[in-house]
Amino acid sequence: MDLELAGKVVLITGGTDGLGLALAGQLASEGASVAVCGRDEARLRSAEATVRDAGGDVLAQRADVSSPADLAALVEAAVARWGRIDGVVHNAGRASGGTLESIDDATWESDVQLKLMAAVRLTRLALPHLRASRGAVLFTLAMAAKAPGARSEPSSVTRAAGMALMKALSKELAPDGIRVNAVLIGLIESGQWVRGAAASGQSEGEFYERLAKDSGIPLGRIGRAEEFADLGCFLLSARASYLTGAAVNLDGGLSPVV
Repeated sequence: MDLELAGKVVLITGGTDGLGLALAGQLASEGASVAVCGRDEARLRSAEATVRDAGGDVLAQRADVSSPADLAALVEAAVARWGRIDGVVHNAGRASGGTLESIDDATWESDVQLKLMAAVRLTRLALPHLRASRGAVLFTLAMAAKAPGARSEPSSVTRAAGMALMKALSKELAPDGIRVNAVLIGLIESGQWVRGAAASGQSEGEFYERLAKDSGIPLGRIGRAEEFADLGCFLLSARASYLTGAAVNLDGGLSPVV
C-alpha cells in the first residue's frame, strides 16, 4: 500500500531515540522529510544518521520542547528548509509517577509543560502551515490516559489532558482539513526501557520478557517500536483521510477499556 507520504514534511518532538526515532525512520523510508528535535547532542547526531540511512532528508535540531523559543526556532528551520509542514508528532515525554504526597508542585508543573503545553505551543506555531497543506497532527500518549492506575500521576493526568486536547482540536481543525489523532501506548520498546534494562543489569531481552510477564499482556510480549511506527505512518498519511479524533490503543490488549 502506498501511503502517499513521499514529499511530505513531518516534525517529531522526542525523535532522537525509541518510538520517535522509529517513526522518523519509517517516514523517511516512505519518502518523507523529517525534522526531529531533542536536548542531547550525541543522540541528535545519531538520529540524524539513522534517518538519513533510511533514505530521508532530515533536520536534527537541538531543542527543549518546554521552551517556546526553541519550538519557534524548530518550526522556522523546517519551513526555511522545505517550505511546508504536513505533519506534527507530539512525542516528547517521560514516564513519571508517584503518590500524591510525594510529588511537589515543581514536578507537576514540569510535567504539564513537557507533555501538554509543548503540544499546545507547537500545534499553534505549525497551524498556518498545516492549514496550507491540510496536514495531520499525531499525539503519542499512554494507556493510562484512559485507564489511570494508582500512583500514576502526574503522567496519567497530563496524558489525559493531551487526549482531551487531541479530541478538541480534531473538531476545531476538521473544517480546515486537518486531522488530529493519538496513539495510546502500553508497554512498547523505547529508549527509556533500554536505559532501564541497563540500570537493572539485565539484557534488553530479559528485561522485556520480565515486563511482559509481570504486566499480564494478553499477547504475551512487549510491543515493538516498528509497530508504533507503522501505525503512526498510517495515521499521518492520506490513507487515514477519514480518521480523526481517534485514540488508538497500541498495548497488546492490556488496557481494561476500549
